[in-house]
Amino acid sequence: MPAFDLSAVLLYVLGVLIIVVGIALSIGLHELGHLIPAKRFGVRVSQYMIGFGPTIFSRQRGETQYGFKAIPLGGYIAMAGMYPPKHVGEKARDASTGFMQTLVQDAPPPTILAGGMVEQAPNAVNHFGVIVDEPQRSFYNLPIWKRIVIMMGGPTVNLLIGIVLYAVVLCGFGAPQVSTTVGSVSQCVISASETRTECASGDPLAPAAEAGVRPGDRIVSMNGTTITSWDQATALIRKSPGDTISLVVERAGTNVALTVTPLLTERYVVDSKSGEVQKNPDGTSKTQDVGFLGIGAATEVVQQPITAVLPAVGDNIVRVAGIIVNLPQRLVAVANAAFGSGVRDPNGPVSVVGVGRLAGEIASINTVPVADRASALIGLVASLNIALFVFNLIPLLPLDGGHVAGALWEGLRRRLAKLFKRPDPGPVDIGKLLPLTLTVVVILGGMSLLLVYADIVNPITIQ
Repeated sequence: MPAFDLSAVLLYVLGVLIIVVGIALSIGLHELGHLIPAKRFGVRVSQYMIGFGPTIFSRQRGETQYGFKAIPLGGYIAMAGMYPPKHVGEKARDASTGFMQTLVQDAPPPTILAGGMVEQAPNAVNHFGVIVDEPQRSFYNLPIWKRIVIMMGGPTVNLLIGIVLYAVVLCGFGAPQVSTTVGSVSQCVISASETRTECASGDPLAPAAEAGVRPGDRIVSMNGTTITSWDQATALIRKSPGDTISLVVERAGTNVALTVTPLLTERYVVDSKSGEVQKNPDGTSKTQDVGFLGIGAATEVVQQPITAVLPAVGDNIVRVAGIIVNLPQRLVAVANAAFGSGVRDPNGPVSVVGVGRLAGEIASINTVPVADRASALIGLVASLNIALFVFNLIPLLPLDGGHVAGALWEGLRRRLAKLFKRPDPGPVDIGKLLPLTLTVVVILGGMSLLLVYADIVNPITIQ
């Protein structure tokens, strides 16, 4: 039975706490991205809350109540008149931003319809404490562009957080990349088509080991050509089977001249973009005969230029969008892993529980330098913010993208009416999409529960 490691447990808990705080701050700043433009444009905001469930602390500042709720995994602001009146002469209906508040609405009567939408009673104050007799301060009465600015404020803040944190990781800590240093030296030559990994007595000695190449040697030049990347060295080796190569390596600060002759051997054909082994038409792995020395590259952490930040963020956005587009298929795989013998995809979707477990594992790996662990945790929070940005752009209620889509549709209707000299059609009542909203809420809630369960019984791990 392994010994109990208290320090590892404490580090695990610390990692979880760091990610919880990171999520809470990200959500709080997201809602601040809604709050600031809403107040700037004169909308009456009655509540700014971090979390959902019972209120554990709040303070009234002016017309807005600021506070924290028991579960810090959501947030919302409550704005007056987020939905227009159903009929002319009626009062506007109010709601809140924030997906989790849509799922768990702790409001007393008047009657809750769904998603924070409220059927107003004939009084002057609604369940959020918003005075409803000020239509000029209602969200739905704002110009289209102001409503879009308010609803895009939250996702934009998440994008900016992601960019800043990526800059910290890439430019401050650095990113691992393949170097020109030899990380490993094979002792023998084994064909790629063979399943064994250990050398047998009849296997030929690997050319690099025979020539005296050692792990830690940095390749300086080959045949007089200066080597600046591992790919450059690999390309020269692969095309030179049977040819003698003059190799210069730096070892302990001194250049050492060696002579190596790559052997002709069978290697898998790997896709340069995906890194996956290419397949033949019959489904078998594709191989080719190339020159082989038997050396592997070492990785090193290198600080990146600021120009590397936006491409990295863009790649993350594309990956998250790909997960969302293929979500039904990926959730089937998650269900198979949760309830059957399937294996979790390490690049698949995870819940906040899974993210917390990953953070705990990262923090508790004592064999990894503290700086690398800190970089990984910051990168995890950065990725979460990018995920929040992309997820909230989905043009479905109750997400921010749904409100933006409603505003754009209203603007298009009014512009067409003006173009064809028709009466102003008035505001679009996106509240009519209530059945769709309820469907989205139920689906997203179900997916969240499935991911939480999978992250408990069959989690994604890094060890």
